[in-house]
Amino acid sequence: MGRGLDEIEGGRGLDALIDTGGVRTQGTSTINEIPLSQIEANPNQPRRDFDPESLQELANSISEIGIIQPITLRQVSDDRFQIIAGERRWRASQMAGLTAIPAYIRTIADENVMEMALVENIQREDLNAIEIALAYEHLLDADGMTQEKVSERVGKSRTAITNYLRLLRLPAQVQIALQKKEIDMGHARAILAIDSPSLQIKLFNEVLKNGYSVRKVEEMAQMLKNGEDVNSGSKKIVAKSKLPEEYNALRTHLSEFLQTKVQMTCSPKGKGKITIPFANEEELEHIMAVFDKMK
Repeated sequence: MGRGLDEIEGGRGLDALIDTGGVRTQGTSTINEIPLSQIEANPNQPRRDFDPESLQELANSISEIGIIQPITLRQVSDDRFQIIAGERRWRASQMAGLTAIPAYIRTIADENVMEMALVENIQREDLNAIEIALAYEHLLDADGMTQEKVSERVGKSRTAITNYLRLLRLPAQVQIALQKKEIDMGHARAILAIDSPSLQIKLFNEVLKNGYSVRKVEEMAQMLKNGEDVNSGSKKIVAKSKLPEEYNALRTHLSEFLQTKVQMTCSPKGKGKITIPFANEEELEHIMAVFDKMK
């Protein structure tokens, strides 16, 4: 019960954000007791998952002391209201057997609803990474905002927004795991370094199986990206080299010449890079000596 109450009391209300300039909208606001039967969820609400245990705790708290923080609604018809912020409290109120709930009623343009819900939840850190990414995508696609505009509205850097949007390029099962917090955003970003979806899934499965750190996943992803096979326990992830046969021959020749395992990547357009690793100072001195002789 305490956790649910703390979450209500500790969060900043949406109107507090509006008053302090967090979101600038035009419209009016009133507070009323609204029948639960007249309230509907916002289909574009960025938050998708509601933990049943936490929801029951909040319902118990509401049964005992009532609603602390009013939810925020917009009127969509004479007797229908849509939730801008507070769907969790609305759901818990139904579980608690309430028939009405205190709510701020705002007059606001449709295009601002998603923005306000997103800002509220980001400020409270209620959303998981995929929910945030989907919300950013909605603002960009449905509302026609630029990344600069989204950055300005939610108070996040363009780089942060780009990093979230990139998560939507991951295979579905990786996105689901991230949403369930089975992996964190650091793992997901490391997996994104690999272009091949099949290799992404293989690496992801090994992360789940072995509980690798973000640093370890970054190292494994880099090796796969460079065309190297990766050992994971008793299993090996085989990197599928995209190098044309003539490039493989050149890599082999260069490795023999320098007496070290040269790594090479190449795009379909022929653009790439050569990496020359060394294990210690002696190997580095040998490589430099070879280059000196070439002069």
